[in-house]
Amino acid sequence: MNRIVIENCAVATVDAHGTEHADGHVVVAGNRLEAVGAGPAPAGLDGVVRRIDGTGHLATPGLVNTHHHFYQWLTRGLAQDSNLFDWLVALYPTWARIDEPMVYEAARASLAMMVRGGVTCAMDHHYVFPRGAGDLLGAEIRAARELGVRFTAARGSMDLGESSGGLPPDFAVESIEEALRATEEAVDTHHDPSFDSMLRIAVAPCSPFSVSTELLREAAALARRKGVRLHTHGSETVEEEKFCHEKFGMGPTDYFESTGWLGEDVWMAHCVHMTDDDIAAFARTGTGVAHCPSSNARLAAGLARVPDLLAAGVPVGLGVDGTASNESGELHTELRNALLVGRLGPHREAALNVRQALRLGTYGGARVLGRQDEIGSLESGKLADLVLWKLDGLGHSTIADPVAALVLGAPAPVTLSLVNGRPVVEAGRLVTADEDDIARRARDEARRLARIAADA
Repeated sequence: MNRIVIENCAVATVDAHGTEHADGHVVVAGNRLEAVGAGPAPAGLDGVVRRIDGTGHLATPGLVNTHHHFYQWLTRGLAQDSNLFDWLVALYPTWARIDEPMVYEAARASLAMMVRGGVTCAMDHHYVFPRGAGDLLGAEIRAARELGVRFTAARGSMDLGESSGGLPPDFAVESIEEALRATEEAVDTHHDPSFDSMLRIAVAPCSPFSVSTELLREAAALARRKGVRLHTHGSETVEEEKFCHEKFGMGPTDYFESTGWLGEDVWMAHCVHMTDDDIAAFARTGTGVAHCPSSNARLAAGLARVPDLLAAGVPVGLGVDGTASNESGELHTELRNALLVGRLGPHREAALNVRQALRLGTYGGARVLGRQDEIGSLESGKLADLVLWKLDGLGHSTIADPVAALVLGAPAPVTLSLVNGRPVVEAGRLVTADEDDIARRARDEARRLARIAADA
């Protein structure tokens, strides 16, 4: 079995005990982590094909993204001063014109940005399926496979178009039957539940104000029949809370529970406006949260109660969210933003510390995706998804604590990133794709989309 040995680096395992080594090693055997510990690697290892001197570096688990919308790469920088609803109204007419080549290039660009910044397990929530647009979910899956990243594809859906009081044009939504049939086909065709799976499918109607109650209920039943996870947006804005009270006579969390949408197999994006009772319900049922601090701030959605969620035992991970509301498209910046934004709330400096922030972006994300036994921490037997961050340059050289340097300092360069034991980043550059080609092709598709939308 081929082995990769990394030595002389700081190691933050993010295991249950928060074990760290100021000078440690990591040994990768095939696609598994074989040894993690202090000091040099064990002597006499066979099959060592690569030995890396990690001096000046920090090794961590790979970052896990728990919420995204890849297609939005093509509409970055628009509706800059809008809240969520105004932003959606401004952009849906353009999003409704996406097609398969656009989604493929947007997915490549979105994934490339995350992967070169330390993401080893990505997730996307795609819910816009204009009629005649091609195989949009397949385009994302192809892009993730080509870049070599572990991927959860959440097959989204909307059945409330403009004529039914929704926001998107009618030709960009599906009937309940169409959405359920396509979602089931996606699970049957693509979902791999194995331990070392590179691709899993989740069932993901968009939000309480874009799907019917029937679709929510039937989607939950479908997911549980197929044994896959469920994802949606929840409690994102005060306007959503008002909508749920006016239409359903209850808040978002109670509404979700009434439709079967709380449970250990469920995670929701944002969860900004939650009461103590809402948090207790998530904790009681094991429902997870994808915290998206940059997007929440960009759209003026509010401040999520992350310290209270964590204190209650709710699973919490980090999400980039779509790049039309988080133009950087990077998850490692969310470590810092989660900490800083959290300290603006009532807990102030006690809201989050740097190690909690790192845990959100690694083990927390793995737990939200139901993969905590496989990824999210550096432990013997787990999958070899790891990142080696360079911390001895100008941006970090005077921060003695390597985890603080990673979380609080400037974005750290990635010297090496492994997914399933294979390099996907070397010396800060993708090794599985041409970044310049990705940028050029995505720019061309963004311009084509803009022309089509302008002519519509």
